[in-house]
Amino acid sequence: MEKIGFVGLGIMGAPMAGHLLDAGYEVIASDHRGALPAELVGKGLKAVSGHQALAKAADIIILMVPDTPQVADVLFGENSVASGLSKGKLVIDMSSISPIETKEFAKKINALGCDYLDAPVSGGEVGAKAASLTIMVGGEEKPFERARPVFEKMGKNITLVGPNGVGQTTKVANQIVVALTIEAVAEALVFASKAGADPAKVRQALMGGLAASRILEVHGDRMVKRTFAPGFRIELHQKDLNLALQGAKALGVSLPNTSMTQELFNSCAANGGAKEDHSALVRALERMANFEVGSEAADAKGKAV
Repeated sequence: MEKIGFVGLGIMGAPMAGHLLDAGYEVIASDHRGALPAELVGKGLKAVSGHQALAKAADIIILMVPDTPQVADVLFGENSVASGLSKGKLVIDMSSISPIETKEFAKKINALGCDYLDAPVSGGEVGAKAASLTIMVGGEEKPFERARPVFEKMGKNITLVGPNGVGQTTKVANQIVVALTIEAVAEALVFASKAGADPAKVRQALMGGLAASRILEVHGDRMVKRTFAPGFRIELHQKDLNLALQGAKALGVSLPNTSMTQELFNSCAANGGAKEDHSALVRALERMANFEVGSEAADAKGKAV
């Protein structure tokens, strides 16, 4: 089995790397930012000093970091992955970053005689822990087939959608759908709750009809129970919608509802919620309604709290 170098053992990356270890892969991480997760070390995770050493030791290098600048730094900064690569290795970026920058990163890695896949994921912390992530891949067929056994240990719906950059474009489209659906669920629950309905029962009823969705199931439950620990942080979804809006401007495309939903995320961040789960977008609507989902209503019209 090929040796896997893994950079980014956070909320998403740690369980993903854990699945690879469980499957018998030798997984190597860099200790450049301190101690590695004890649970993964217990499963056999090995440590090297710096990204260059990681790239030298591994056959496949996976990145799972927050944003475009972090990917650029890991790949091409001081003590970088690129400086440790040799011909025939495969770099897979599973972060969610700029499609335009991704194409440039791929060209630079290809020039070193190595393959590059952009393979962002959807499914959040729940999907990472359950190894049920959706993986959207940009790149060539041959490296995709090489990586497929690795992807299959972390996800279920795995699709090669096009050349380098298209995986990231697909992820941006995914984030538009997710954000707008969270906003729709939040509107519905604020409306129903202030009208005097039990939001938990409203959610249960809607789950049996055409409005049913994974967002209503998971994030609707978070809104009702007020469980906003991330998950997927609002500040990261802001980043993804920024990519969508920047891309739309370059393409001459109008994304009016994406713009509006970004403003709601901005409101949450301005009120101290940047690190809360993106389901906490409901708080922006609650502030405008002067009413919190789940609050008891005094009458059919509801009562502000």
